Amino acid sequence: MDLGIAGRKAIVSASSRGLGRACAMALAEAGCDVIINGRDAQAVAETVSAINARGRGKARGVAADLSTQGGREQVARACPDADILVNNNGGPPPADYTALGHDDILRGLEQNMVAPIQLIQALAPGMAQRGFGRIVNITSASVLTPLPGLDLSSGARAGLTAFVSGVARQLAPHGVTVNNILPGAFATDRLAAILKNAAAASGQSEEQVARARAAAIPARRFGDPDEFGKLCAFICSAHAGYITGHNFLIDGGAFPANF
Repeated sequence: MDLGIAGRKAIVSASSRGLGRACAMALAEAGCDVIINGRDAQAVAETVSAINARGRGKARGVAADLSTQGGREQVARACPDADILVNNNGGPPPADYTALGHDDILRGLEQNMVAPIQLIQALAPGMAQRGFGRIVNITSASVLTPLPGLDLSSGARAGLTAFVSGVARQLAPHGVTVNNILPGAFATDRLAAILKNAAAASGQSEEQVARARAAAIPARRFGDPDEFGKLCAFICSAHAGYITGHNFLIDGGAFPANF
């Protein structure tokens, strides 16, 4: 399917690895020129090279920490006329709520709520003026169901979800959509770190913990980041202009709900 976004400009934050990288790859495959972002300059450069080697959309890299005001400004300046913004960022490490200090809480909010809001503030007005825009926020399935130890990450992402719900309706008349993708367990570095910590705490091997975690998912496996990227690209496509203000759960059926 031709997604109708060839030649569009996209910023994908935290896209040097994991789900962000998969989104950047899928958008570039659809013909978009993509800004790759991450804190590790080498990982950014490797992703840029991988995308450019495919010969579809072009990629440029911006090594910057989105958890800082300067990092966010640097990314926005790299493509001030972006048509597509995919907000993504690493979350705070797992921790019991009693162990979270004041600075920890503020840092988590900065990473997963303040950063995406400020990028939207910087880029959405231009999208609205030009009459086309796609904003996708990568949040988490934990917005809907609690995950032990991820209370801060869940809370910050839930706050972002509520914030952009009204923004989506405000931007809709101008051809700009705002949606969220809620990933479950995907085969990424973050999941590997969570499984490693769980193994250390339980005395089991990482393989045992991973096998048990996958068995609890109706699909009986972890998600492939490529699947996630393809969903993101469709939500950003020319065919998705009537879809806004929604949460797309992609978790292999792990969240048990009728609605």
